[in-house]
This record gives sequence, structure tokens and C-alpha cells, in this order.
Amino acid sequence: MSDTKGKLRKYKIVFLGDQSVGKTSLITRFMYDTFDEQYAATIGIDFLLKTVYLEDNQTIRLQLWDTAGQERFRLLIPSYIRDSHVAVVCYDISNKRSFANLDKWISDVRLERGDEVLVVVVGTKSDLSNKRQVTSEEAEALCSRVGGAFFVETSTKANHNIKQLFKRIAQNLSGSSDENGVDNQAQDTAGTETIDISINTESVAPLRCC
Repeated sequence: MSDTKGKLRKYKIVFLGDQSVGKTSLITRFMYDTFDEQYAATIGIDFLLKTVYLEDNQTIRLQLWDTAGQERFRLLIPSYIRDSHVAVVCYDISNKRSFANLDKWISDVRLERGDEVLVVVVGTKSDLSNKRQVTSEEAEALCSRVGGAFFVETSTKANHNIKQLFKRIAQNLSGSSDENGVDNQAQDTAGTETIDISINTESVAPLRCC
């Protein structure tokens, strides 16, 4: 939503979670609608911008901060959480340990931001349902326990629930109603979703810190 001076409201979203859970792939699919099978670990912090137009004529700008999951970068994370509006905490549905570690990521968020941040729990790689180690019921229970806004399973490979995820985040930030819910059923085949959200491809080149 623009204010009276014509400035866009900007919201900072940090993506947290263990290494290789798919945070970068999630952002890349949303930003550029691409998927790369080749994994490259994020070094430090990457930053991108995207403008989102909602159905009720609201326009907001999302600042996407992609954080490294390696332990050696943990000391950097709190400074990026500090002024965030949304924390997207990710785990791999085929990796139980990455799910167990969500508690410490969410603890970091609450320590820095208390209840002033929107916590979203995201299960990635839903296309690997045959290797599932974490049920959606477990994730929903965690989300409820930590006071998360909502839980969703995604697949960047199958392009499942990606736009829905960011739409719900945008609607929570703008106070809009949610008309198109996410689908947490496992997706084993590629596909795209049609939703009423317009995404402007305007973005800045990734800013890599450290």
C-alpha cells in the first residue's frame, strides 16, 4: 500500500533454516520462476527486492533476505533478524533433523523480535513425499506451539505453493483477506498455480554480505 507521499510500504522478510533445506531455491523460484538442480550454498547473506500488487489495489515491496544455514554464519543472523517483519523458517520434509532444528531458529527470532514478527513455517521439497520424515500434522503442531502465522509445504522443483506462500505473507502484512489457501497435499508432478496476485519482476541484483 502506498502512503500519502506515494512511497511503497516495505517489509523485510528473512529466510532461516539449516543448510540445504532449499531457502535459496524458494526465493529464486518466486523471483525468476526458475529451478536449478545444482545446489550452491549461500555465503553470508543475499538480499533481493520484489514488488507485489494485491487484488485490493494495494502495492507493497518485499525485501527478501536469504541467510546461510551453515553454523559458521550463525553469529551474523541476529543482526538481520532484528528489524524484520516476517521470519520464514524452513525445513526439508525428508530431513527430520532440519525440522528438529526449527526450535532454535525460531528461538533466535523471538529473542530478537519477540511477538512483533510474523513467523511462517515452511516445509520444502514436498515432491519428495516418498522420502518424507516429517508429517504435515507435526509441522502444524509446531506452528501452533510457537505462535506461527501459518504453515505450508512447498516444492520449488514442482512449483507447488510458491506463489500462494508469498501471497499469504503479503496479505498478512497488508491486512487483506485470504481467498486462495495453500495446498499441503504432496505434489509429485510439476505444475503451476493460478492465483490472483500480480508480481512485478522489478528487483535489484543480489547484494551479498560477508
